[in-house]
Amino acid sequence: MRYKNLILIGTSHIAKQSLEEVEKTIEKEKPDFIALELDRKRFYALTHNIKRRLRLSDIKRIGIKGFLFNIFGAWAEEKLGKMVGMKPGAEMIKAIQLAKENKIKIALIDQDIEITLKKLSKNLTWKEKLNFMIDIFKGIFFKKSELKKLGIKDLDLTKVPPKALIKKLIKKVKIRYPNLHKVLIEERNEVMADRLRDLIDKHPDSKIVAIIGAGHEEEILNLIKNPPEITYSFSIR
Repeated sequence: MRYKNLILIGTSHIAKQSLEEVEKTIEKEKPDFIALELDRKRFYALTHNIKRRLRLSDIKRIGIKGFLFNIFGAWAEEKLGKMVGMKPGAEMIKAIQLAKENKIKIALIDQDIEITLKKLSKNLTWKEKLNFMIDIFKGIFFKKSELKKLGIKDLDLTKVPPKALIKKLIKKVKIRYPNLHKVLIEERNEVMADRLRDLIDKHPDSKIVAIIGAGHEEEILNLIKNPPEITYSFSIR
């Protein structure tokens, strides 16, 4: 997706297709900025090959539900990554490498992970948490019958899911897990859209490539075009 001097790439963090698209786009567009769906903590972990594992002592800071969600999310992403032979976040690592090689500035646009986890602990109900775990293990989000309705025979994890499937999944999350959707998707979309808009406005003559999860892409573009009143700060490296 393109808007003014911004090029948005919607990725899957375990898809080989995303890795290839990121590399191809950066080499073709030669951007002045690469904006990443990362905060400082996750950026540091990726660039230093560190597996960020929360400790029990972190529960006091981020809350028990945020703590458990982080552990489960990391486990699920790592397991899916092993299934397709991809390290989660490989497209981000590739973007960082290319930025360093070509002296491209990096903008970290995501909300601090600890803020997100704190909000999850505060707002996520135990019912939502239980439903989420049950649905993941049952595979309710990717039932073959639902995939066929969308014209999809099989879900290929090496590729970014089709937009129709992404929209359906996000809609289901919003209905079944409203608080999870608000904290994990809605609020982070607002943060990232605002930071990208700020980057566009401050550097109108610079080309920007933003790498974000495919589930955020469409709404972030809408928010950039139709901004809310709240603004957020961000960092450039």
